[in-house]
Amino acid sequence: MKNAKIISSGMYVPERKVPNQYFNELLGEDVDTWLRENVHIHNRRWCEAEESTADLCENAARQCLQRAGLSPEELDLLIIATDTPEYVSPSTAAVVQHRLNASKAGTFDLNSACAGFVTAMETATHFIRSGGVKHALVIGAYAMSKYLNKHDKKTVTLFADGAGAVLLSATTEKNKGFQAGKMVTKGEYADWMGIYGGGTHHPVSSDILQKNDHQLKFVKKFPPELNPNMWSAMAKDLASHMNIGIEQVDQFLITQININAIWETLRILGVPAEKAHTVMHEYGYTGSACIPMAFNEAWEKGKVKEGDTLFFIGSGGGLAFAANAFIL
Repeated sequence: MKNAKIISSGMYVPERKVPNQYFNELLGEDVDTWLRENVHIHNRRWCEAEESTADLCENAARQCLQRAGLSPEELDLLIIATDTPEYVSPSTAAVVQHRLNASKAGTFDLNSACAGFVTAMETATHFIRSGGVKHALVIGAYAMSKYLNKHDKKTVTLFADGAGAVLLSATTEKNKGFQAGKMVTKGEYADWMGIYGGGTHHPVSSDILQKNDHQLKFVKKFPPELNPNMWSAMAKDLASHMNIGIEQVDQFLITQININAIWETLRILGVPAEKAHTVMHEYGYTGSACIPMAFNEAWEKGKVKEGDTLFFIGSGGGLAFAANAFIL
């Protein structure tokens, strides 16, 4: 039976670096200290006015394909996970497919907010296992700076832009590739955080713009234990499915919005903090892109290697949760 194996990775962030000091000046108070001490964010990258999600995706895709030695024409499938798309319609994936000249690839976008990349990894896996796809490129992308209220301290200081890509290819190797997956949704939280204007419920209008409903909002504060409890439970479920101990997992790639939530998850699991590579320090919170970006950097730094067992665990607005296990 064919399985999906991770072959290569790539990432891209905009050149514009925004340090915490920018917000001290913008907001007229010291937010740098809080950001460094509480969420470990020092810098982030924002798109320039002429940059957009498709640009981020294209650059991450080209690096990923170049590292794999694969031409775009050899791709069978391109999935882009994002909730900051190039357009409402058509899909961002169609735009990127044309730019890459991936002429044989079918495409679609996937939106389960910041759980999107992990969800897309499993989706691509099922296409490969079905036998119709040999090479699938999965990209998580985020250009949330386009949707920020620059005077909303709760959002503007955290969110940033970037893209991460992985190439999944068909393999018949035993004990390699996708091993297990789990998805959970808690829809009762759907109106707690999001961008609520611009869709069919509240189409763009002068009223929507006046209320800033076209921008990202935290409406209610999430329980701090929610993510650690969900992430640790999903990790245990994956380990049980694989019939391994949680200590046998080599690296946990987890949504990067709150380093303390990541550490608390590992504390619950009883594994050391160094088993979860983090990238929010220099890149801020990059939503759908943060997990592939963390994976890419971990691979570049030698923190993951062939044969390692990896757990990818994501969560985002909705609330949507997704987790899957791969052996490199």
